[in-house]
This record gives sequence, structure tokens and C-alpha cells, in this order.
Amino acid sequence: MHISIIAVGKMQRGPEMDLMDQYLKRLPWKATITEIDIKKQAANAAERKAREAERILAAVPDGAALVTLDENGKALKSRAFAAKLDDWAATGISQVAFVIGGADGLDQSVLARADLKLAFGTLTWPHMMVRAMLAEQIYRAWSINAGHPYHRD
Repeated sequence: MHISIIAVGKMQRGPEMDLMDQYLKRLPWKATITEIDIKKQAANAAERKAREAERILAAVPDGAALVTLDENGKALKSRAFAAKLDDWAATGISQVAFVIGGADGLDQSVLARADLKLAFGTLTWPHMMVRAMLAEQIYRAWSINAGHPYHRD
């Protein structure tokens, strides 16, 4: 499995990056991070989201399942999330791209392309913390599917 994390914004060195890196390094899967950083900001949120969407969709690998992190998405339990990744792998999908939008959220074009809209609860999380949380959940999903003792019910 190849995991792509596509995120709006540039992550700086710090505890969130260290935590994200720690979990991604534990994975036996290849994992890449693509940061979408638009230098010239748009005048309004709709235009910003549209610009980000173009870059996000261009970064999604061909044939990848697309998971958007969206506050209106499904709040899955870790085992259900692991099962979804396992189901995709069983049907021949070898790449999964996760998208974390910017401060204004994701453009409708990205949400419409999503194979899964995933929510990390109803709280609002800092974007950099979401990267670390996502990396941990991907590692947890791998551990569940591999029978590794990391996850406990």
C-alpha cells in the first residue's frame, strides 16, 4: 500500500511534525507528504478553495482512493477505518490519498471526488495536529489488519 497525505499549508519543525514522522516511519507502507502552499493568496475563501482544489486534485496519484478529512464526513471507529483500507487493498487499490484542506475547508470539487469523507469527531482541530492524528490512525489501521498488538479494544 502507498499512502499519500496531501495537505494545504507548510508544516514547520516541531512536536506535531515529530509525532507525524514517528508514526509514518513505523509503517511498512510507503508514505509521502505533499504540501500545497499557494504563495499569492486569493481575495476570498471561494477563490482560495478553488485554487487549492486544482493543486490538490493534481497531486492525487492515478488510481488512488481519495479520503478527505471533512467535519461533515463519517466518524469511523478505528476497526472500521482499518477494514475500509483492507477492503480497498483486497479489490486491488494499492494507493490511498488523504487530503487535509486549508483554513476555509475543501472545495466542492475535491469533496465530490472523495471515495470516503472522514471526520475526526465534531471538534475543530489545528491542521498540523490533524496530520499527526491521521498518521497515527493510518499506523493503527495497519496494526489492526496485521494482527499487531498496538491496538487494543
